[in-house]
Amino acid sequence: MNGPVRAWLAELAWLPGLGVRADVLIEAAGGRFTAVSPGVPAGDIPDDLRAVVTRLPGLTLPGLANAHSHAFHRALRGATEVGPGTFWTWRERMYQVAAALDPDSYLALARAVYAEMALAGITCVGEFHYLHHGPGGAPYADPNEMGRAVVAAAAQAGIRITLLDTCYLSGGLGPDGRPQPLSGAQLRFGDRDGEAWAARAEGLGADEHGLLGPLARAGAAIHSVRAVPEDQMHPVVAWAHRYGAPLHAHLSEQRAENEACLAAYRRTPAEVMYDTGVLGPRATAVHATHLAGRDVELLGGSRCYACLCPTTEADLADGIGPARELAAAGCALTLGSDSQAVIDLFEEARRVELGERLATGQRGHFRAGALARAATTDGHASLGWPDAGEIAAGAIADLVTVGLDSPRLAGATPATALASVVFAASAADVRHVVVGGEDLVRDGRHLLIDDVPGALAAAIRPLVPG
Repeated sequence: MNGPVRAWLAELAWLPGLGVRADVLIEAAGGRFTAVSPGVPAGDIPDDLRAVVTRLPGLTLPGLANAHSHAFHRALRGATEVGPGTFWTWRERMYQVAAALDPDSYLALARAVYAEMALAGITCVGEFHYLHHGPGGAPYADPNEMGRAVVAAAAQAGIRITLLDTCYLSGGLGPDGRPQPLSGAQLRFGDRDGEAWAARAEGLGADEHGLLGPLARAGAAIHSVRAVPEDQMHPVVAWAHRYGAPLHAHLSEQRAENEACLAAYRRTPAEVMYDTGVLGPRATAVHATHLAGRDVELLGGSRCYACLCPTTEADLADGIGPARELAAAGCALTLGSDSQAVIDLFEEARRVELGERLATGQRGHFRAGALARAATTDGHASLGWPDAGEIAAGAIADLVTVGLDSPRLAGATPATALASVVFAASAADVRHVVVGGEDLVRDGRHLLIDDVPGALAAAIRPLVPG
C-alpha cells in the first residue's frame, strides 16, 4: 500500500476472534492496517519500525461508529429539562432550533459537534439529515447546500461521515390516517414528493459506489411512516438500491406513531416498511422501541440492523426497546447518540444491557464483546463502511485508545479490560484517536480544533439564547 508507514504498540488491544491481547504491534500504510501482531514486547519491535512506533497505554479498540445522529439537536442539551413534557413537546423546541439555522451556522455547529464526537472516540457518524432548505421551504441556489455543510463539517473535524439524506414529506398522520401538510419549521425539511427527493439526492454527486469523497458517502433515509406516505417510499428505496447505499428509518419510536399508522394503513410501521421494500440487509430500523405482533419477526427475517439510542430514548421518555428479542431474531444491533443528550458510545452500549436488566429483572443479556461489536464493526457496516470497525489487516486504520488509569477504570486487568471499559468508561477516558492512519486526538486533545468547548459554546449560544 502507498502512503506513510505508521505503527503503534498497544499495551492492550481488542482483536477480532482473539479478544483482548497484550503488546499488540499494529502497522498501517495508505490509511489501512497492514499487519497486527499480538505479543510483541517493546524490545522486539523491528528496527525499521522503531522510529515510527507510537506507544498506546490502556485498551485500544477500533474506531467507534455513531450510527444515528442529528447534529443540530446538540443545541438543546440542558435547555429542555425544566418542567413536564413528552417527546412531542420536546419536538417543538427542536423545531425552533431548526428554524434558526443557515448553512454557515449549521457548519459551525456540526463541526463542533463532530469534534466532540472525535474526543469521545467516534471515528464515523451517520448523520440523519433532513434540514434541507431555507426558511419557508425555499431551496438554496444549491438545493444540497445544507447537506454539503454537514459533510464539510465532518471533514473539518476529521471524522468519516455517511450523509443519510432524509425524505420528509408530511407533518404527520391525522386522526383519520391522512398525511398532514408540513408547517412552520417543517417546511424546511420537505421535498415535493419522493421523486423530487430522489432528484435532489442525485444532485449530491455520489459516485457509482455512493462515495462523496475519501471520508464521506451518501446514504438514504425515510424519516418515518408519519413523515413519508407509503406511496412515496418507493423512489427512496430505488435510489438506495441504485447506489448500494444504506437506508435508514425511524421506526416505532412512539406508541402514538403506531396508533396513527394503524389508523392510516391498518398495519404497523414495520409491516408498512416491509411491504414497501424498505427492510433488508442494508436497512437500519432506528429505535424500534414499541414493536407489536410480528414486527420483530419481520425485522429479524429481513436481516436489517436495529439502531438503539438509549440515552435519547430515556431522555425523551420513549421507552425501553426489545434489544434481546431483536438480536435473537437476527438483527445486528448498532448504537447512536441521536439527540446528543450525551455523546458517549460507552454509555449507549451499557444502557442496552442495563435496559434489559430493568425490563426483565435479570442480568447478563449482552456480554461486553457483543456491545463492543455494536459500537464498532456492526455500526460501521450499517453506515456502508464494512471495511472499518476492526483491528485487522486490510481494514481502515481507525483506532481509539481508552486510558485505564482514571478513577472509573483503575484496577482493570487484561482479563477485565473490555468489560471495564464497556460498563464503566466514559468519553472522558478516551486518550488517543486515529482516523485513516492519521492522529486526530492525542492525549485527549483534538488536533484540528484546539478549543472544542469554545467552538460548541460559540455555535450554540445564538441558537438558544438565555
